[in-house]
Amino acid sequence: MLFTVLIVRGHIIVFPHSLARVPRDADILERFGERVRELRKRLGQSQEEFAEQCELDRTYVGGIERGERNLSLRNIAVIAHALEMSLSELMKGL
Repeated sequence: MLFTVLIVRGHIIVFPHSLARVPRDADILERFGERVRELRKRLGQSQEEFAEQCELDRTYVGGIERGERNLSLRNIAVIAHALEMSLSELMKGL
């Protein structure tokens, strides 16, 4: 069995490696990407138009929508603003 070891403020924490992983079917990045794609399409915007509005590269937006990018909170806020909604509205249902 594999273990993960963390050292936090001088304390050693050991736990089974299986507990350190989130199941693939619970991938927040994929769910977030699907939500962004759905909302972008509701606005009738292409990926390119949406990326320009967000001041992000189109390939980066594509990666977000495919669940390949781990976004910063700052970029999530930019996306929420471009979709004309709050962060909580954007995250609803994830």
